[in-house]
Amino acid sequence: MDNFASRVGAIKAAHLYRVLRTLSTPQGREVVIDGRRVLLFSSNSYLGLNTNDHICREGVRAIEEFGVGSGGSRLVTGNMTPHIRLEAAVAQFKGSEAALAFSSGYTANVGVISALCHKDTVIFSDALNHASIIDGCRLARGLTAVYAHNDMDDLLKKVRHFRPRQGFIVTDSVFSMDGDIARLPDLAAIAREHGLTLMVDDAHATGVLGATGRGSLEHFGLSHEDVPVVTGTLSKAVPSEGGFVCGSATLCELIRNTARSFIFTTAPSPSTAATAAAGIEYIAAHPELVRQLQDNVAYFAQSLARRGLGTHGQSPVIPIMVGDEERAARTAEALLALGVFAPCIRYPTVPKGMARLRLTVMATHTRDDLDYAADCLERALAAAKAG
Repeated sequence: MDNFASRVGAIKAAHLYRVLRTLSTPQGREVVIDGRRVLLFSSNSYLGLNTNDHICREGVRAIEEFGVGSGGSRLVTGNMTPHIRLEAAVAQFKGSEAALAFSSGYTANVGVISALCHKDTVIFSDALNHASIIDGCRLARGLTAVYAHNDMDDLLKKVRHFRPRQGFIVTDSVFSMDGDIARLPDLAAIAREHGLTLMVDDAHATGVLGATGRGSLEHFGLSHEDVPVVTGTLSKAVPSEGGFVCGSATLCELIRNTARSFIFTTAPSPSTAATAAAGIEYIAAHPELVRQLQDNVAYFAQSLARRGLGTHGQSPVIPIMVGDEERAARTAEALLALGVFAPCIRYPTVPKGMARLRLTVMATHTRDDLDYAADCLERALAAAKAG
């Protein structure tokens, strides 16, 4: 126990200690956190669909019909009608032949990578990939060659060095802590030229990128022939829980039979699967929500730029770099005191010395919200720097 206490003390001394904030309202543009009403600029609910009446009713209807638990893994007793509906909705939305649903985006990435790759596989992984990709690479027990973030020259150098018989390029499409977008056309060209398989995690792109929110492939005009393996989550723009992989029917058949995180995990509850399916169907039917989100992202980037806070504005994820962990924490507290919630991101989520505030834009934010958040951010940064 003394060792536990000393480790917690060390975390506090390094300004890396984390606390749980409690929301007592649904996630919307405005929430109550720890008893205080604030503007929310940290949610991954990019389209603001968490309280959508139609989607919520679909979840309630599934509970009334199927109960509250799945009772087993998908391959035993947990495969129900809502799961089949969900996979059909994902495949149709993503334009793939088939899809397979997982209990989370994390289990999707871990399961897919470790099922498709083995000890003789070389995996080329972007340096800023999500932890679920990193852990999937570790479980695959092959060789992982990490290339510099979005650096095609470094990737090519490593591909030519290893010359793998079987090789995978794995990348996020939208990088979750930096908000920039992978160079998918270049990655697809490299994969094609060198006989590699390209896998993309569309977690922060689904419902976000592309004219109708179908993700990174729509954004760049690519097909599943260019990107044979696409994974993602059902807990961000899609307002539920879970993850998925989509691609060919043979791909999904192989993963269903070999991915440990699919085989040995209790299936998502039927209500979770039903709300995820309803969410995808709703996004498909309301592309104006996606356009509103994209307009808000562009407006917020301009509002920040007017205040000397430059950002690329490629996605709803807006990082404001601070660097020092203690100053980042002070800035987040100052921002909260002004009525805007956007927590600081520190090691181990990002490297030491690269702490930041991670703001996220929602389709439901108003222009006044966006301007107010930009003003408060400017003030909070100045206060933390002076203090």
